[in-house]
This record gives sequence, structure tokens and C-alpha cells, in this order.
Amino acid sequence: MSHRTCILLGLFGSLMVVASGPIAAEDTDSKARPKVTRSDVDAMMKSLSNWGRWGAEDELGTLNLITAAKRKAAAALVRDGVTISLAHDASTGANGGSPVFGRKMIALPQDIDFTGASDEFRVAYHGFTETHMDSLCHMAYKGRMYNGFSQKEVTERGAAKLSVVNAKQGIFTRCVLMDIPKLLEMRFLEGGQAIYPAHLEAWEQAAGFKVESGDVVLIRTGRWARSKVESDEKIAKSFAGLHASCLPWLKARDVAVVGSDLALDVMPSGVEGVEFPVHSVVLVAMGTPILDNCDLEAVSEAAAARKRWTFLLTVGPLAVPGGTGSPVNPLATF
Repeated sequence: MSHRTCILLGLFGSLMVVASGPIAAEDTDSKARPKVTRSDVDAMMKSLSNWGRWGAEDELGTLNLITAAKRKAAAALVRDGVTISLAHDASTGANGGSPVFGRKMIALPQDIDFTGASDEFRVAYHGFTETHMDSLCHMAYKGRMYNGFSQKEVTERGAAKLSVVNAKQGIFTRCVLMDIPKLLEMRFLEGGQAIYPAHLEAWEQAAGFKVESGDVVLIRTGRWARSKVESDEKIAKSFAGLHASCLPWLKARDVAVVGSDLALDVMPSGVEGVEFPVHSVVLVAMGTPILDNCDLEAVSEAAAARKRWTFLLTVGPLAVPGGTGSPVNPLATF
């Protein structure tokens, strides 16, 4: 039995972790797998709210937690000077997949001395394939977005409030990678497999760090490893991710940004009547931007080789006024 499994067993009590498969429902207790209802999610919209915390007109949300001191401390994490992209290659259909990212050549090189080429891009990036950042205007609850702004601020012309342009100064802070398949000694988590607070705490202990205020928290489920053996269509219908019971944990840690290698939530959510409870509470109540569809395979290998699961993360979203988010290329630097 590995050290990680011993830690997990200690936290889960009678829970038996099987390295070759997901956690079985019959092996868990109510503390390990807390139930969350729609009423609970409604309550968390208030109990976990950051509305007004940085003023009535604030549009940055938890990006306010990335202070100058936090940035300087994150810069000090760079020891090797090695940078790894967390962006998955765009889905252009070039390798037989479904094209999501459109690219069109609009000028080709000519047979003259001075020539060049250019193209145009078009992408519907909100979805389950393209690496992107969700801005705070991406979701609303009962007519309101983060900090109480009306959802009517979002029109066909874009978002007048909480758009991605507010994050144009970028993200530069410590990132913690939480590798749940590695914790459970699995290649990847199965479709519908939920991640609970006990998993997050077990990984903190196994990896030797604690999530701190102003951190970016990235959750690896092994989605891209799963993509090698299962179709994107199957994955889109059922995937691993955070259970809604993790929401108070994220708020207590005061994270600045949270993300994963898919859509953050577990699907199905396990909360009747709410499809994406984690997305909803994180964006609307907490005011925390989300990074979706990050490719965490290479950075997981790099972190494991160094036995160091924290690193500097830089993200520069496109400065698009009115944008509900942006395609991004997050960079981890060790």
C-alpha cells in the first residue's frame, strides 16, 4: 500500500480505495461523500458570496487576492527556468477530430522578393475542448451576476460589466496542481467520478503543500489521457470533476482562480436540478474566474519529476471589451 493511499484511507475512514477503478458508492460514508441539494446550492450563493468585499463596483472578484506581495512570492518559485504550456492544441480538425477552432488563410506567399502570409481565426471557445478562461459575466443566477450586476448588462453587443477585459493585466501567481488520478493511483478518473473535499485535503498532505489565499488551483482528472481511449462525445456526456461540496472548501482557502482539464464540475453533478453548481457558485457568488480544458499531462509529469506541485503560473487573456472569456495559453514555470 502506497503512502498516498494510506493518507486517503485515514481521511476516508472505512473507504477502500482501489487503484484500478473509481470510488464505489457503497464503500463510502456520508462524511466522505456529502450530499448537496439544490437548496444547498441556493444557500451557498449567499453564504459563500464575495459581493461587496472589494466595493460595490468591483469587477475583478478574487483576482484582487493576487497582491503585489503574492506576485513577488510566486516569482521566487522559479528555480529551473523551465516553462510548460497548459494549453491543449486547438481543435482544428487537422488530426481527424471535430473542428471547433476555425482557421482560414487570407493571404499566401507570392513569388516576389518581399512576401508574407496571413490568416484569420474564429473559435466558439466555451465548451469541452478549447483551453479558455471564463470571465465573471459568463454565468448569472436569478438575474444577477457577480457583485449584484444585472444579467441585462450582457447583450448582443457583449458584456458591459464583468467582461474579460477587466483581467487584461493578466494572472501572475502561485499555482497548485492537484493530481487526483495520481492520488488514487489511476491513469485517469472515470466518467461521473466526483472529487470531494477529502480528496483535496488528502492531496495537500500527500504533495506537501496547503492551498493559500491568492493561489490558482488546478484539478487534474486525467481527461486528456482518457481522450486517448474514449471519444470526445462520450466524455462530454459524463466526466470527472469537483462535487458541489467542494465549494465551501474553495471559499475557505480564498483561491484566486480555479480550473481543471475539463469543465471543473463533475457530470452528472449529483445535485438534482442544477447541472453546473460549481461553475455557478464560483463565478456568480465567489467572483472567481475559471480555467477550463487545461492540458495538465505534461505539467503533471514535470511536477512529479521534481516532487514539487507548486509553480509560477502566468495567464494573459485577450483584451476583448465585452468578452465573456478568452482562449488562453497558461504557462507554468518551474
